[in-house]
Parts: sequence; C-alpha cells; structure tokens
Amino acid sequence: MTKIEVNGATLAYDEAGTGSPVVLVHAGIADRRMWRAQLPALAARHRVIAVDLRGYGDSELPPAPFAHHDDLVGLLDALGVAQAALVGCSFGGKVAVDTALAYPERVSALALFGAPVSGTEWSEETEQLWDELVGEADPEDFAATAAGEVRFWVVGPTRRPEDVDPGLIRFAEEMDRRALAAELELSAIEVSELDPPAIDRLAELRVPVLVGTGADDVADLRRLADRIAAEAPRGVRLPDIPDAAHLLPLERPEPVNAALLDFLP
Repeated sequence: MTKIEVNGATLAYDEAGTGSPVVLVHAGIADRRMWRAQLPALAARHRVIAVDLRGYGDSELPPAPFAHHDDLVGLLDALGVAQAALVGCSFGGKVAVDTALAYPERVSALALFGAPVSGTEWSEETEQLWDELVGEADPEDFAATAAGEVRFWVVGPTRRPEDVDPGLIRFAEEMDRRALAAELELSAIEVSELDPPAIDRLAELRVPVLVGTGADDVADLRRLADRIAAEAPRGVRLPDIPDAAHLLPLERPEPVNAALLDFLP
C-alpha cells in the first residue's frame, strides 16, 4: 500500500506493472482489495492502480466538500498520468463514468461491471427486493446491515447463500462493514455530484466502453448495462457472466480478466 496527497486528502492505493495506465475503482460495499485478482493479471501489460476512494478503506476523509470524480483526476495528476483507462464496479463504475464526462480528455476507456450511473432511479421491483432482503436494519449496526447488503448484492436475488462460496461472503461482509462506517462519515460531508447527471448523457461517452454484469445481479443493473452499451457510441455489452452477482470481478475473476485484457488499450 502507498499513500498520496490528493486535493487535500490522503488516498491509499496499490500499484503494479508498467505500460498504459489503468485505474481500478471499487464498489461502494467494498474497497480496493476487491481487485486482488485483477491487479496482478493486468500488471503484465499495464500500470495498474487500485485506489481507495476518499473515506473508504485506508483513505482519509477530511471534513471538506469534494467530488469523487475530482479526486480521481487529482490522483492521475499526483501520479503523473496524463490519461488512463478506468475500470469500475458498482459505485466505482458510477464514479468512473462521472469522471469521463467531467474530464473527457483524461480517460482513454471505460470498463464497467454492475455499474449504476449518476441519476439512476431504482425500480419498484428493486426497492421491494431491498426491503425483503435487507429490511430495516439499524444503520449503525454495521454487522447486521453488512449481512443484509451482502445478501442483496453478493448473493443476489436469484441465489441462496448456500449457493455462494462462504469465503466470498465473509470477505464481502468484512469489506462492507468498513464501507458502512465510511458512508456514515460521508453523510456528514458535502459530496458534490455531477451536474447534469450521467443518465441522460451516455451519448457523450466518446471512448470505448465495455459493460458487463453477473447473471445473478439485480435486473435493474442488467437493463442499465444494456442501455449504456446501446447509447455510448463505442459501447460493447459483454454477455452476462453466469453464477455471479454484483461483485463480478471478485467472484469470477477469470472471465473478467480475460475480457479486460482483450479490451484495454
């Protein structure tokens, strides 16, 4: 792990390899450790940087307004990177898309896994599913909330917990407990959003865009992946990867790594 000053905050990251730069941006229920299988695989051809977003993992959270997409570009500046491909999962995909829209000259390609985009509205079906699987957990009971969120996201709506590697569930719950603590602190700080949001600006994404989901992820995100790939001028939709839900790069690293190595410039 290395730490670096970015926009007044200290961000933690891991780095490996040389070549064209690639930045890995984690899910909101995780941290940079979710990319443990991608970092060595991509480092054979690329300079790979897996970052903890501000407040998450080992990165700090100064009590000052900020935007995650500004931080990503600040990280590129601090590392002397003129342009990078961004690979994002879930919330990290949202941040990656916002970055590409706010700073198009700094992004060479986007790879998105289970990613919403800013301005996404969840369907009533997904809201009901959340209530069923996560329920009304005490937001300060991180263990209970993490268990519910991992049931929703990592197991997914179409599988049972016993269908999923128990080691994956334990690791995801541990990461999510830390992420929930981060989100509680983030709720007290002004976090700027992209304006206007990305949902109606997908046609502005001029770089190559790879979009993938797990076959067991929530239906809203699979439909959104179809929309991103259709509206981004250079969008490519991967077939849904079977027996995988929301943390696709962590759960099924082999097909994800193969797709990334084939796609990244």
